Amino acid sequence: MELRQLRYFCAVADEGNLTRAAQGLGLRSPSLSQQIRALEQELRAELFDRSAAGMALTAAGRALLPEARVALAAAERGVRAVAAAAAEPLLSVGIAPGAAEDLPTRIVGAARHAGAVVEFRDLSSAAQLPLLRRGVLDAGVVSLPIEGADLTVAVVSDEPLGVLLSVRHRLAANASIEWADLVGERLLWFRRDLAPGYHDEVLRVCHEHGWQPAVRVSTARRSVTLAELSGSEPCVALRPERDADPTRSLMWRPLASDAPRLRLALAFPSDTRHLALAQIATDLNL
Repeated sequence: MELRQLRYFCAVADEGNLTRAAQGLGLRSPSLSQQIRALEQELRAELFDRSAAGMALTAAGRALLPEARVALAAAERGVRAVAAAAAEPLLSVGIAPGAAEDLPTRIVGAARHAGAVVEFRDLSSAAQLPLLRRGVLDAGVVSLPIEGADLTVAVVSDEPLGVLLSVRHRLAANASIEWADLVGERLLWFRRDLAPGYHDEVLRVCHEHGWQPAVRVSTARRSVTLAELSGSEPCVALRPERDADPTRSLMWRPLASDAPRLRLALAFPSDTRHLALAQIATDLNL
């Protein structure tokens, strides 16, 4: 039994869905399914009940889950203990979808300046918070707002959202878009469980300005957003300007007033033992 198999098993158990777990892990669904099957064969037990609705833990799976978490946490502690004994501490940092492409480079540079090394984990904002509190992650880049007075938060990115739409859309010719222009439009948006605070805050601003859009749920991946906005069913997305399509098949237009914002922060436990994190946060904080 390999640690990566236990990590894959926990990811599927947390998501209850193979496809979503594979996306979070950066794997193809068939590859993840193959790894879960190999683990089941080694343990000689079915760990999941598979159905069209998703994957639910069996009794064997429920018995394995807490032990798998203990084993993974122990492995993480072992890695950190070795790193702590070396010259440079190794920091495990989660990073949420939607972060600017230059942000990981900025974090690595700030960590180097603080005498630390960073390893990144691709995780949603919501998935990072319990891992931060359990000490599995040292820090995380999360979308604001979040709950938790026990976390120190340093804003590292703050961008206004605008309207991303097809060049064929009726509003594409507008230099800017009024809230009233959006009434009746469908909004391409992400699942609430990925970042509840940010999800709700943006919709609250929309509602305050008279737009209560029907929501079409999509992934947080930019490539999928571009494809769906270019499709035959009219809809718009709210994204920062950096997500404008370089091929010009999509247009980005600013909101004329009171644009909601995408604010990303470096969050870490307030009682962290890693002194380097405070310096990294200071270097990155806007």
